[in-house]
Amino acid sequence: MDAQTSGINTFPHQPVLYHESLKYLQLESGNHFIDGTLGAGGHAFGILTNTSPHTELLAFDLDKQALAIARDRLKKLTERIIFKHQSYASMKEVVNQLGWGCADGIILDLGISSMQVDHPERGFSFLHEAPLDMRFNQSRGQTAADLLNSMDENEIADIIWKFGDEPRSRRIAKFIVDDRPVETTSQLAGIVQKAYRGYRTKAHPATKTFQAVRIAVNSELEVLKQGLKSALATLCTGGRLAVITFHSLEDRIVKRLFKTEAKDCICPAEQMICTCDHKASIMIITKKPVIPSKEEVERNPRARSAKLRVAEKI
Repeated sequence: MDAQTSGINTFPHQPVLYHESLKYLQLESGNHFIDGTLGAGGHAFGILTNTSPHTELLAFDLDKQALAIARDRLKKLTERIIFKHQSYASMKEVVNQLGWGCADGIILDLGISSMQVDHPERGFSFLHEAPLDMRFNQSRGQTAADLLNSMDENEIADIIWKFGDEPRSRRIAKFIVDDRPVETTSQLAGIVQKAYRGYRTKAHPATKTFQAVRIAVNSELEVLKQGLKSALATLCTGGRLAVITFHSLEDRIVKRLFKTEAKDCICPAEQMICTCDHKASIMIITKKPVIPSKEEVERNPRARSAKLRVAEKI
């Protein structure tokens, strides 16, 4: 069945680059698929409605609320879904436990979902008053408040600069330390606005700081590196991995790993004889990242920074 005529318009949430990602996964040729970032279940719905009734889907999410929503929205398909409240970085171990051997296709849709932002109490948005949490998995780990109230000024500045590319990171970090304890979203947003007093910005001045703190709280880049390696180890020969990123740091990690794993030799360029014994394990399908159409960006402004990269196991 063609993904564009699969009835996705009846589903409450359609992910960014939906049609493109399903097309690249070559759904008609597989029996086992993995959605590493289930969210509201949009990709899962598309995969299961475009494959045979015998196809199974392994779905991961750290967010209990997201899992509950997806279970409800996918209730007519749940017999074909294995839900896991854990990180997609563990997919290889789970696939082994299930006895699948390998997966025919894997999709990762990274970053924060609009569903999470739309729940102010989660602490992801600077537009609403809420406890400063930001954890994907609220049952474990440090909250954003814990992190900002325990780190020293230099550590906070480094996080805001490294993960947010925030030019005023040092000043913001100083103001955070001076105003501690920082407990709410509006308090943190106010601190950043104070640090930006007298400076004009196109977006809300707190945008980059909130992004950086969220990435740090959830160790998103470390999880991505582990998850990509686990995904490539999990794929069947001929299986495909599709990754949608929304941040330049994420995209760089995906691009570099794909480039490395598509080479037979990764020795330094100046080395005349190969000693690494590295063999290419993938073929890059998207030589350049796939980006949303103008129409999709107009329909969903969040899509503007999205990039899709796809690789195939060889």
